[in-house]
Amino acid sequence: MIPVCRLEDLPAGESVRVGTTPPIAVFNAGGELYAIDDTCTHQDASLSEGWLEGRLIECPLHAAAFDLRTGQPSCPPARRPVRTHRVTVIDGIVHVDPAAREGTAA
Repeated sequence: MIPVCRLEDLPAGESVRVGTTPPIAVFNAGGELYAIDDTCTHQDASLSEGWLEGRLIECPLHAAAFDLRTGQPSCPPARRPVRTHRVTVIDGIVHVDPAAREGTAA
């Protein structure tokens, strides 16, 4: 597991990019934490720089949106999902486990 940040440093509606390979984005969507691969499957844009709307993240480049729970795109131009990753909070520190993938990109 990779420590990301303190929980209080990731307020609702915000995200943080983890410099793993590939990069991972961790989001606080209304108090629920989610982690997905940070790169849009349509083009190489950072999803952590996108717009969070509920449990959807909109890519800042071409407005493709991904469901943070499943990684599935909800609209074009993206057609392939992003991978999701398990997030845990231990002693107030947010951790992401890139080996424990919740879903897989096709």
